[in-house]
Amino acid sequence: MEILDVARWQFGITTVYHFLMVPLTIGLALLVAIMQTAWHRTGDPRYLAMTKFWGKLMLINFAMGVVTGIVQEFQFGMNWSAYSRFVGDVFGAPLAMEGLVAFFVESTFLGLWIFGWDRLSKRLHLASIWAAALATVASAYFILAANSWMQHPVGVEIGPDGDPRLNSIWELLTNSTVLAAFPHTLAGSLAVAGTVLIGISAWHLARRHRDTPIDDPDRRVWHTSLRLGGWVGLASFAAVAVSGDFQAKLMFEQQPMKMAAAEALCETEEPAGFSIFAIGDLTDPSCDNVVSVTVPALLSFLAEGDFESEVQGIEDLIPAYQEQYGSHYPDDPRLGELAGMPIDYVPSLPVTYWGFRFMIGFGTIAAAAAAAALWFTRGGRVPRSRWFAPVALASIATPFLANTFGWIFTEMGRQPFVVVPNPTGVDGVYMFTASAVSAGVSLGEAVFSLVALTLVYAALAVVELFLLIRYARAGVGGVMRPPWEKPDPPDDDPSGPSDSGDDDGDGDAKGTGQDVLSFAY
Repeated sequence: MEILDVARWQFGITTVYHFLMVPLTIGLALLVAIMQTAWHRTGDPRYLAMTKFWGKLMLINFAMGVVTGIVQEFQFGMNWSAYSRFVGDVFGAPLAMEGLVAFFVESTFLGLWIFGWDRLSKRLHLASIWAAALATVASAYFILAANSWMQHPVGVEIGPDGDPRLNSIWELLTNSTVLAAFPHTLAGSLAVAGTVLIGISAWHLARRHRDTPIDDPDRRVWHTSLRLGGWVGLASFAAVAVSGDFQAKLMFEQQPMKMAAAEALCETEEPAGFSIFAIGDLTDPSCDNVVSVTVPALLSFLAEGDFESEVQGIEDLIPAYQEQYGSHYPDDPRLGELAGMPIDYVPSLPVTYWGFRFMIGFGTIAAAAAAAALWFTRGGRVPRSRWFAPVALASIATPFLANTFGWIFTEMGRQPFVVVPNPTGVDGVYMFTASAVSAGVSLGEAVFSLVALTLVYAALAVVELFLLIRYARAGVGGVMRPPWEKPDPPDDDPSGPSDSGDDDGDGDAKGTGQDVLSFAY
């Protein structure tokens, strides 16, 4: 085993884990802001209960995302120092924007929102959650801008040392790749949040509210949450499909090898069919033993927008890549066993082919779950079938899996490059993954950090799941006293409980600190 393999496994494991939390934080932050806006405009305590309950889960997930996300940038200097030197002048700007402009604003306004329930005016408090939610979206944009530059370098020139130098931050931030990836990621995040609303709400409805009146306050909270999750889920999956189609067309232009690998398309076809599934040995780049069930001409449409265009296959792309970028790695001892060896320009076909299909498949299942949730809860109904709640709970995993396989496909599909060459950009702006690892890190050190970080992340996963399950099971009562459950007046106070200062409809007087402490956990 080479250090390159260990470094890639470490970055892959930690990044996949972190990316499980990012979409949920983005999606829930936006939905919580919408819920609080509804409460602010209507005064309906149902929306206040929804805001506090789903806000609680969002905060738990945000805190764990911060802890796991910090490691990502540290890894650039741990195992990828050569890569850091190569991209440092380019990444400095978007990562600084993410840290200072987005993450700093996000954290500040989340703090105001958490502790400002009985200290800020309603409008300022509402503005705080919107500022935090929009900062979360902005943070995602800056990170995607950096990642998109790796997929499609723009806005740079070659410096005297041979490394790229940023000469246009505007080109970097308006890269066609990030303009396609951002709406796709945002829609995927809302899809995750919508499915979480569906699963947890369905569980509460099935557990407590099969036979309660339709106007029961607690039932209304979960029924509204489920319906909101269903509509958000359906709209989000439609947006994912549209933005994904645009990304496929860009991929055809910018990374034709990834396109061919996604379809196990070994020979050029005109028109090219879209493979539904393949049978055979996908590890063989020649695809001699692979039989695919295809939809005729559909891949040509995905690539070019028409049903007649040619799509190049792997066998024709390999010599084109070899001619432009070389057939062998440099004879550099820092490359280890790859020094002077032939370059394999074909990414792992099983990973790219099945990763692409798992992404689509799990997304389709999640969309079906959203549609089913809306259908079975129409007209205020609560599903009485015993299978509804377990299926809805299980569906929570599907958008997470779709996002994960989509990310794996995107990153694995660009191998052997860590910075993919831009076919129409500045010549020489690309980097092989084998050249990106740290020269001063030994194999033993890399293995130690891989094992250590994996164990730490596993422990963090247990903590997060424990907290999420605990507060999800507790329901609304775990974060607030519902306004329809006023405390009994004390025996020595015949006038009943005082509502002085209780102008937010949550049943707690201002200044008691009960809500603040509940939210601070």
